[in-house]
Amino acid sequence: QAQLVESGGGLVQSGDSLRLSCASSGRPFTSYAIGWFRQAPGKEREIVSAIGWTGVMTYYVDSAKGRFTISRDIANGTVYLQMSSLKPEDTAVYYCAAGSGLGPLERRRFGSWGPGTQVTVSS
Repeated sequence: QAQLVESGGGLVQSGDSLRLSCASSGRPFTSYAIGWFRQAPGKEREIVSAIGWTGVMTYYVDSAKGRFTISRDIANGTVYLQMSSLKPEDTAVYYCAAGSGLGPLERRRFGSWGPGTQVTVSS
């Protein structure tokens, strides 16, 4: 019901932090899970993190655990991905998408992809 758009990417050094935002241009996907994905050159797109519509259930890919934190603004539906201790291997285009269905967040059907935001981490 809304179009998603990512922001907050940029060029940072290893160890720095970035906060990505996933906002909607219309009615927020308040009853949908929101996932953050990334795709690096030559690699398949992978799910990085996801959060349920209630903001309670969360998922993190192993490489993000302890470094990334996903959160949801209940009021406006904006979903954030706070990324700390960034590494060069985090370099990728980051996308957010709305997930539907049931079960584990990482297995939801994600669609309504945003255009992405570039994250580049130098060593």
